[in-house]
Amino acid sequence: MADLTKLDITAAAAGLEAGDFTAEDLLDAYLARIDQYEDSLNCFITLLADPARRQARAADERRANGGSLSPLDGIPIALKHNIDLAGVPTTNGMAKFRQPDQDATAAHLLRHAGAVIMGKLNMHEGALGATTDNHHHGPTHNPWRHGYTPGGSSGGSAAAVAARFCAAALGTDTMGSVRLPAAYCGLAGLKASYGLISTRGVVPLSYGLDHVGPLCRSVRDLSVMLSVLAGHDPDSAESAHPHRALRAGPADLKGLRFAVPLGADITDCDPDIWADFETHVDNLQQHGAVRADVTLPNPDPTGSRLAGLLISEAEAGYALEAELLSSRNDFSEAFAKMLDYGRAAPAHRLVAAQRHLVAVGLEIRKLFDQVDLLVLPTAPQAAFPFEQSPPPGQADFTQWANHGGCPAVSLPCGLSPDGLPLGLQLMARPLADGQLLALAEVIAPLLPALPGPDIQ
Repeated sequence: MADLTKLDITAAAAGLEAGDFTAEDLLDAYLARIDQYEDSLNCFITLLADPARRQARAADERRANGGSLSPLDGIPIALKHNIDLAGVPTTNGMAKFRQPDQDATAAHLLRHAGAVIMGKLNMHEGALGATTDNHHHGPTHNPWRHGYTPGGSSGGSAAAVAARFCAAALGTDTMGSVRLPAAYCGLAGLKASYGLISTRGVVPLSYGLDHVGPLCRSVRDLSVMLSVLAGHDPDSAESAHPHRALRAGPADLKGLRFAVPLGADITDCDPDIWADFETHVDNLQQHGAVRADVTLPNPDPTGSRLAGLLISEAEAGYALEAELLSSRNDFSEAFAKMLDYGRAAPAHRLVAAQRHLVAVGLEIRKLFDQVDLLVLPTAPQAAFPFEQSPPPGQADFTQWANHGGCPAVSLPCGLSPDGLPLGLQLMARPLADGQLLALAEVIAPLLPALPGPDIQ
């Protein structure tokens, strides 16, 4: 039998429906890779092999009886460790955090669709960082190069998918924490419109910026995942009614108006990455897209990023206050100090940061009065070694979609001169997620194919 872990969700679902293999066969293939490579990568904090096997058998029984639940029925998927799964500890990347007795909404929807939940994945502590060099659970290594970050905070999710430990994974994204790992690990990653995927049952970092999002090996898989995860959650104050968010009209590059909303001159972007990005912009134009001279009127990546960080520190400090005061040893000192800083921030600074982000969000959304798509690199750099200090501007290109509540997708778009993956980011108006993914499916084949990570 061919290596089943090389199939994306769409192809695996077709194989299951055709009877070419079973869900248990598929799970066994993934578990064999985990057994072979997990010790060197450290993707999982909690591997749930036995419960996953029971779920796979149940999926096979349903399919044999003609009762398949969805295209995800029998597909192995894993969750970031800040997403609740009933009966499984949620660490939030800390030493320990809570013992949930019910699933997060996103986890519940995956179960209801028949997905096989393989376990819970490593992450940057508290989701407040972008390396996944975790003080409590150890670093997760990038499958493309050992000793290098997979990004964060959803680094375990990205590394697990890139290493073919699971067909897809859920991460969370507050200013880029799905898209940055997607770029660093050569994957497709989606931050949906704000509120489109419920965050209930996810440990908060920032109530106004947090999103749950899938990491997959193809754009078409992102669409499959979103079709299951999107929907209004009446028990979540942040949840939005999807209305027409998943609808997609014709996806044609001819006449498509797009803009690059800020330039390399105001970010600390690697020149090679910007040069690579410009080739993709030229390629869009060669295929009929029209570049509009539209930019943010007051772009300040550093100021907006620092405002988002302060809000995150303050809101996470509020959300985790009881645990911080009663069990400080469950937090690394660095994470605890960030929360202390946010909790101590004076009201006028918090209001100023919030108003700044509200204004930035409005500026982003107003750009879509003139264009259909915003295009940027996903990250200003490729993955870097753990011993290197994290660049402060990692989120300079990703943060805008969170401030605007806009859907954004990162697509793999080739390799850096050093042989590491790069990402191209596409952003659309709020609640145009279906159209964004339809356009991404048209654009993805125009981008250079990646050969695959070091872990083969």
